[in-house]
Amino acid sequence: MAVSDTSVSVAPEVLQFLSQPRPMLINGQWVQAASSKHFPVYNPATGEVMAQVAEGDKEDINRAVQAARHAFDSGPWHTTMSPSMRGRLMTRLADLIEQHAEEFAQLESLDNGKPLTIARVADIPLAADLFRYMAGWATKIEGNTIPLSLANQNQYFTYTQREPIGVVGQIIPWNFPLLMAAWKLGPALAAGCTIILKPAEQTPLSALRLGELILEAGFPEGVVNIVPGYGETAGAALAAHPDVDKVAFTGSTEVGKLIVQASAGNLKKVSLELGGKSPNIVFKDMDLQTAIAGAANAIFFNHGQCCSAGSRLYVEKPVFDQVVEGVAEQAKKITLGSGFNPATRMGPLVSDEQLARVTGYLQSGIEQGAKPLSGGGRFGDQGYFVEPTVLVNARQDMKVVQEEIFGPVVVAQSFQDPEEILPVAHDTIYGLAAGIWTRDIGKAHRLAASLRAGTVWINCYNVFDAALPFGGYRQSGWGREMGHEVLKNYTEVKSVCIGL
Repeated sequence: MAVSDTSVSVAPEVLQFLSQPRPMLINGQWVQAASSKHFPVYNPATGEVMAQVAEGDKEDINRAVQAARHAFDSGPWHTTMSPSMRGRLMTRLADLIEQHAEEFAQLESLDNGKPLTIARVADIPLAADLFRYMAGWATKIEGNTIPLSLANQNQYFTYTQREPIGVVGQIIPWNFPLLMAAWKLGPALAAGCTIILKPAEQTPLSALRLGELILEAGFPEGVVNIVPGYGETAGAALAAHPDVDKVAFTGSTEVGKLIVQASAGNLKKVSLELGGKSPNIVFKDMDLQTAIAGAANAIFFNHGQCCSAGSRLYVEKPVFDQVVEGVAEQAKKITLGSGFNPATRMGPLVSDEQLARVTGYLQSGIEQGAKPLSGGGRFGDQGYFVEPTVLVNARQDMKVVQEEIFGPVVVAQSFQDPEEILPVAHDTIYGLAAGIWTRDIGKAHRLAASLRAGTVWINCYNVFDAALPFGGYRQSGWGREMGHEVLKNYTEVKSVCIGL
């Protein structure tokens, strides 16, 4: 394992963007916080402050909700603008993201810590693709005609129509800042909703830059409002606001429960994409080199800061040693460093808070008897780096097995009988994702059908697409992101019955 140094120059436009305190977007205008406060944004590779951002609070949320409410009730977005025009604006936004792809990639790498090479080929293209995909749905949100079962059914004409749910509050996490903004904004815009977006306080920069492109694309004022701030203040005020019709949240299960409580006042609709502790199951009949590479990708992708990470690795006993040692060898080869170095394969965790969380779990697991085959602690003394870690000798009751770590830490356990894997895989409060590695297609289908998980990857992992619904069972959330399923989050169904 090695550490790399920065070797790519920060683009002039990015330096310019970082040089000025960033305001918030409300009603089509860039404004300062009502309190005039700012908060610092840190470079996780160095721990140094690199930007200042307006600190939104309850009053700023009030202003943003008022703007979104007016834009929905009286503005052109919902009342007079055609779905086709909404779709064209979204396509224009996708084009602008692609035109500024390098700028966004650098902002993501600086703000989140992820390798610039990954942001270029994954985060930015996927965000543009999401807006383009959802733009196509703007003209395809339809109702149905319904034949009644009454004896005199011919006396009635009945149909349904899907309508935008209204003003939407959206709270996004820090692990994929631009992509999560796209996941939330895209379907809500396609449906005709107006939005208040609160980016994570750790990573607000790309969302604010996106706001500039939203104005450039020509979206009407008040349709998208972006209010950075802390979860305890701005986020809580948005979830509780009586004029918000729906709140969409991506983040931890613990905070998701607080969102539900805050939303109870006006019984606003809620969708949640929450935590995971996903099982990744390797059978002895699988090509092991493929399984080893897949298991490493499942946990080390995005530094393990991925809700669907394959953080529980279950391997059939005859090949257990070979697989876990192979994954540990992969971990040892990962180059840590600044995301701006092309050699870097894993950057830092996002914050000192996340560093403390992950290293605390590692300490807990090792104290309880888990053994690291690779890694096991912090890397270096500058920035928020953690060694990619493979733990063995773990028990089901350990915190490292039961709780979401959200870092590059996988816990590996063996199983003897394929029949025993299902109850072990389900021994968690979560149900977000799962992985299966086998050449037996029948076994794969049977197990996939039985797993209580929103996504099951077979002989692959971390495959995401704008057309593929994503979300979880149990305490991994409510509702789905992406695909046509996500439109249900942002529409209401109205039944109309006409007497003839």
